[in-house]
Amino acid sequence: MSNRITVGLDGSDTDATAANWAAREAELRGAALELLHAEDWPQYAPLAAPLPESRRQWAEDLLAKARNRLLRDHPGLDIRTRRIEGLAAGAALASAAADADLLVLGSRGLGSVAGFLVGSTGADTIPQTETPVVLVHATDTPDLPAASDSGDGPVVLGLDLHSNCDRLLGFACQEAERRACPLIVVHAWSPPPILSYAPALDPGIQTEIAHGLETSLRELLNPWEQKYPQLAVEARTVIGQPAIQILDAASDAALVVVGRRIRHAALGTHIGPITHAVMHHATSPVAVVAHA
Repeated sequence: MSNRITVGLDGSDTDATAANWAAREAELRGAALELLHAEDWPQYAPLAAPLPESRRQWAEDLLAKARNRLLRDHPGLDIRTRRIEGLAAGAALASAAADADLLVLGSRGLGSVAGFLVGSTGADTIPQTETPVVLVHATDTPDLPAASDSGDGPVVLGLDLHSNCDRLLGFACQEAERRACPLIVVHAWSPPPILSYAPALDPGIQTEIAHGLETSLRELLNPWEQKYPQLAVEARTVIGQPAIQILDAASDAALVVVGRRIRHAALGTHIGPITHAVMHHATSPVAVVAHA
């Protein structure tokens, strides 16, 4: 890795929140911060796209203003800027951040019921990169906390025991260690439909399944607890829809970590329904980590 945090800026009102979070993360890691703008002008539009020189000047001004603002708050931080051209901003961002430690993008709040809007660029970028992507949610809605206000809570990891969890666990443990905060690991499960009849036949069968899952989770976490002995790890196996249980545990989280399975299918890649739901409804920053 390059010891670099890259944050994508597009001139929207989410830029400041994403850049602020990325700067703090870069300081935590002792990393450089790269401010990146990927031009994504439509090829066909009702209004003509600005002339190349106008586009270039606008992008350079955007990056320069963001850099100057961040340097006032983080004078010791190594902050670089880069502008890349291309019609597909998602692919351009994914390519530009291929060797970064982290790619940070902003998203827009829609309210406590609707959740957040992960824009088309973010939705396009995440499936195309194996670099961890953090979505930082900005909102001016009074009943939603700003993402920058949730830095003192735990790191919450949503885990599927049936997946390869090493990359997710490594990322979550490192983030919790950097913040000196607890790590909460959530595995949610739903009883098979046949168990709706089972309690009358065997009242202990659901308890037995839950105990088995708890044992499996503790065994999975044991080597990571040995690797990070100062880290307080709380394991939760809960009955319910995974996205709902993760969101419930993450109500005051500093960071929520979820996975995206790497798939190279003929019809393209996708994010997955649980990760998709968490991305759109978590009020805390959400890290999406690609894994095998």
